[in-house]
Amino acid sequence: MRIATWNVNSVGARLPRLLPWLEDIAPDVVALQETKTANFPTADVQALGYEVAHNGDGRWNGAALLSRVGLADVALHFPGQPGYAGDDDALFEVPVVEARAVGATCGGLRMWSLYVPNGRSVDHAHYRYKLAWLDALQAALAPEVAAGPFVVTGDFNVAPTDDDVWDIADFAGSTHVTPAERERLTALLGLGLRDVIPRPGKNDRPFTYWDYRAGMFHKDKGMRIDLVYASTSLTVSDAYVDRAARKGTGPSDHAPVVVDLEMP
Repeated sequence: MRIATWNVNSVGARLPRLLPWLEDIAPDVVALQETKTANFPTADVQALGYEVAHNGDGRWNGAALLSRVGLADVALHFPGQPGYAGDDDALFEVPVVEARAVGATCGGLRMWSLYVPNGRSVDHAHYRYKLAWLDALQAALAPEVAAGPFVVTGDFNVAPTDDDVWDIADFAGSTHVTPAERERLTALLGLGLRDVIPRPGKNDRPFTYWDYRAGMFHKDKGMRIDLVYASTSLTVSDAYVDRAARKGTGPSDHAPVVVDLEMP
């Protein structure tokens, strides 16, 4: 089974690139993030043989699963998923549960597509929300990991190690690399998952995200924050970052990660 994850940074803007990419790469299941729409272009991907499960509210979030091997037991949000009260708590009577997760069973594989909160800065309420979100995720996924073949993937907004950013010195005091964030990833792996690390890319590091500004992609000043965590029972025959999808006109600031799995 071939799976992939891609933060498309607006599926509407990226549709002219997404559709030919689906035809060319031919993944069985694709996890998308940051779809930024409440109205997913379902008909366009159905024409290529994909069913769609989408959780989107039309703002800056949104997660989807596209599958051509079946789509069952769809869940929008995971159990206990916390909401965000907003930068000014007085604006919200109750926290808003954002459209950041969707799960489904695809061809015998239980899979989740996630768009983890950014965190903004370590002294911001959004950072505390991010940590609580990851804690709730671990608790929610534990029984699913134990139940059978499982993958959780998406834009985690956390670089697992110092080697997963272009220069750790440039991230002093920043989110995405803090011990607390990385501890949450370690705890998630402790459920019985492995970090599927793509084969080396440019400069021997498989980055998945590069800021649009200052020629970051061409300088390869990137980060590995789009992660694939898979059951240890699954055999990985290949994994790579599709850098070509980050090139050219109108790309996302993320590149897809493509993984070939052998199901048990």
